[in-house]
Amino acid sequence: MSIAPVDDATLARLLTDWLPEQRWFAGKGLELSGVRVTRRAMMLDDPEVLVEHLLVDLEVDGRPQRYQVPIATAPELPGDRRAFPLTPEGASPVVYDGLRDPRGTESLLRHLGEQAEVGGLRFRLVADAPVPEPTWGRLLEGEQSNSSLVFGDDLMVKLFRLVQPGVNPDVELHAALADRDCPAVAALRGWVELDDGEVGDLGGGPTTLAMAQEFMAGAADGWAMATASVRDLFAEADLLAEEVGTDFADEASRLGAAVAQVHEDLAAATGVTTRDGTDLVASMRARLDAAVAEVPALAEYADAARAVFDEVAGSGPVPVHRIHGDLHLGQTLRAPDRWIVIDFEGEPSAPLAERRVPDSPARDVAGILRSLDYAAQHTLVGVEDRQLRFRAREWRDRNVDAFCSGYAEVSDSDPRDTGALLRAYTLDKALYEVVYESRNRPGWVPVPMGAVERILSAG
Repeated sequence: MSIAPVDDATLARLLTDWLPEQRWFAGKGLELSGVRVTRRAMMLDDPEVLVEHLLVDLEVDGRPQRYQVPIATAPELPGDRRAFPLTPEGASPVVYDGLRDPRGTESLLRHLGEQAEVGGLRFRLVADAPVPEPTWGRLLEGEQSNSSLVFGDDLMVKLFRLVQPGVNPDVELHAALADRDCPAVAALRGWVELDDGEVGDLGGGPTTLAMAQEFMAGAADGWAMATASVRDLFAEADLLAEEVGTDFADEASRLGAAVAQVHEDLAAATGVTTRDGTDLVASMRARLDAAVAEVPALAEYADAARAVFDEVAGSGPVPVHRIHGDLHLGQTLRAPDRWIVIDFEGEPSAPLAERRVPDSPARDVAGILRSLDYAAQHTLVGVEDRQLRFRAREWRDRNVDAFCSGYAEVSDSDPRDTGALLRAYTLDKALYEVVYESRNRPGWVPVPMGAVERILSAG
């Protein structure tokens, strides 16, 4: 006997309470209204569980957002797994996160292996990619924008929770880098897309819902490696950074080379054009004004920041090509034999068209430089120990230099020679961080605020 699906109106009520609690929901702290189930596709109709794929349209502070939400409906939750139920305790049937049902994850992998079309969803494999054997998927915890399932030891499927019309840059750029045999990325295995005339505002072309790629089992997270190095330095009061066993400088150099290789291959694959400096800093100026309005403490730096952006505006044409767009240490993995750059979708909350605009590679470099500063400084918020602060600066400067030197070895262009351009991108990133921390971690505001002061005083 089949399980009856819950009606749209009931699902909308359940989702109204459930969505704001999810890590990947982009509207936290904002008014949520107008929840509507726009589209439903049956992924698995089993006597014991019903798994569906939903597109859900919301109004968040008066602005539309669309999410994909796989759900499962069953007589009870699947064992002792953290299933994140939508229904209250004791309800029957129970509705819960479809990515936490083992049978649902297995059906997703089966559809991918068969390159099936299910309810309008198209599952695609890259030519010559290994066909995955159906097995249960393990949901990675801790992700903030998307949801990723790991199958076995070598395959990951990432669902882009916030759905925007068009091909996601993560798929697009991985495919472009694969054509160049770029060693600094994980192999693209496939994707899931939707091209559905029933939902006209999807744009009439394929919209990427998920991406399958090689999973780097055993790889170390770049942020975790860097912060462990800082902790070890702080624990060794009598040693210089270069004398600590976990000194990060050699790895920072190798990472710089990997990022440069990605940039070289993206330039070759997508083409190099130019943008006028005024065009490049237009969004920086707008973000500065918005940041000052939201964080009044930034007002005293506004004129100096505008002068930094004005210097780029008067510089003439700047070479640009497709870049990562949201690069930091958390977007890097250290595999046993090389560094890997991941998550090429850009800033998930930005419009897809904006994320696909060619930009200067200096933006990616600035993201890593700011991340290195964060790794060195974030544990010292509120700490007055001058010796620790000196050692943090020593670690940061050593690793910034190592990263730039490694980058220059591959690209024949040292980021430190870009002067005003790199300074503008680094300042823009620090201003973004001040706003982010003021919203989410007010205690951390001194880290990027100190960077703003340092960048401006250096000029």
